[in-house]
Amino acid sequence: MSDNASAPPASWPLVALFTAGYLASYLLPTVVGRLDAHLPLSPAQAGLVGTALLLGSATAGFTLASRIPRHGPRPLARLGLLLAALGYGTAASTAMLPLVVAGVVVGGFGSGTATAVAAAGIAGQRDPHRTSSLGLLSVSATAGALYLTLPRLGGGHALPFAAIALVAALAWPATGRLGGPTRPGLSVRGSGRPPHPRAGAVLTGCLLFWSLSQEALWGVSGRIGAEQAGLPEATLGVVFAVALGAGLLGVTAASAFGARLGRAVPVGAGTAAIAGCIVLTSAADGLASFATGEILWNAVYPVVLSYVIGLAAALDPRGRWAVLAGAASSLGTACGPVAGSLLAEAFGFPGMGLVLGVLLLTVAGPLTAVALRAGARPAAAAEEPVLRGGAAAAFPASGPEPAGAPVRVRRTPRRILLLPPASARTRRKTKDRA
Repeated sequence: MSDNASAPPASWPLVALFTAGYLASYLLPTVVGRLDAHLPLSPAQAGLVGTALLLGSATAGFTLASRIPRHGPRPLARLGLLLAALGYGTAASTAMLPLVVAGVVVGGFGSGTATAVAAAGIAGQRDPHRTSSLGLLSVSATAGALYLTLPRLGGGHALPFAAIALVAALAWPATGRLGGPTRPGLSVRGSGRPPHPRAGAVLTGCLLFWSLSQEALWGVSGRIGAEQAGLPEATLGVVFAVALGAGLLGVTAASAFGARLGRAVPVGAGTAAIAGCIVLTSAADGLASFATGEILWNAVYPVVLSYVIGLAAALDPRGRWAVLAGAASSLGTACGPVAGSLLAEAFGFPGMGLVLGVLLLTVAGPLTAVALRAGARPAAAAEEPVLRGGAAAAFPASGPEPAGAPVRVRRTPRRILLLPPASARTRRKTKDRA
């Protein structure tokens, strides 16, 4: 097997796939807002359509967690991009509500498939934290550009869906750098149980509530700014734009620091900082407190998320925990707006912030413990001697042999050739003459 065949896949195809998969959730506020404004849907019904999108994405992650090594990343990535382009394209091309909802669900499953393949591939990189940071930077920049561009292109519900479908189509060429299915004759460890099951289960469960808390605040941030802080729509737009810029700076800083801080400090301290930002934002009664909370929150959130993705990769370089954690995050994101609305109605915005802050502090401890444990020992204990070309066993490069797939090493005994006495004497005489 050649060296280039055994190398992990380049990071840029995974970044492109990550961007195409995550973009729908980043554009969810404008998607839901336009569905509410331009289709016969109430705000609650439009929110349920957004929830259906995220539930489709989560379903894809849970379904594909153990199947990526078997089917190969390239076919699954192309399937996900195709479903995303067709689903969101259908939702953009019609105003018939049943077709819009069906397209959103199909597109959500496609986004989740692309995200799952990207997460598994990032876990196999030599520096998964750097690759995940690049992915977050790419999707944040793409979403920011669309937030600035879409309002200038006119109204209607079609534009956000068309933009997501277009990005999925543009990511298609990157799938050519991913590998196909693993050959049946090769040993595939992805079919068994992922390593570190207890730590992985804790990480997955905590990430569900971690994402729920983020999205619960995001779902009512506009209401907090307008109703409680008394800010006009134009000022709110400026605050959210600056917050998005702070997110880009946060991702850039996370990529620069890399693993120098370890994982426990960014994950634990960052989650605690997010809890404080949520409490501050939910209790804001003016521009200064609201803007401070939103901007700090959006700056810290992607930093912690990049380290959480790296933590999932450390637990299983084949990417199974990364895929499951991403699916749990999508599920928490889907439930977040409903949870935020219910908590706001029951306790008011400040009370909602306190509940979410306590929830985040509760999960910060287990997340930090998992990060400490992952840093204290190798990511995946070797179950049997294997020959690996890098950690990206789930992502073979294109070619006759999959790159990095575990190959059983058969150690054959050495052959010792014993010459007959006559041949031995002849050979010694030949050496003496020489």
